[in-house]
Amino acid sequence: MVPANRIRYAGKGLSGFLLKMIQEVITLVVFTVFAVWYLKELFHWRYAVSFALLIGVVFFMFSKRFG
Repeated sequence: MVPANRIRYAGKGLSGFLLKMIQEVITLVVFTVFAVWYLKELFHWRYAVSFALLIGVVFFMFSKRFG
C-alpha cells in the first residue's frame, strides 16, 4: 500500500475494497485515454457500457442506502 493510501485509509475510514475500486477506475480511465490517443485504438461502444457499469459499482460501494 502506498503512503497516500495508508493516510487516507486511517484518516477517513475507507476500506481496502473502496481504495482498490478507486484505483481500478483511475487506472482504466488513464489507460483508455492512452490507448485512444497514443496507440490510436478505436473506442468501441462496449467500452462505454463497461465504464458505465464500473461507475455503478463505485456508486453502490460508496452509497450508504444499500447497507
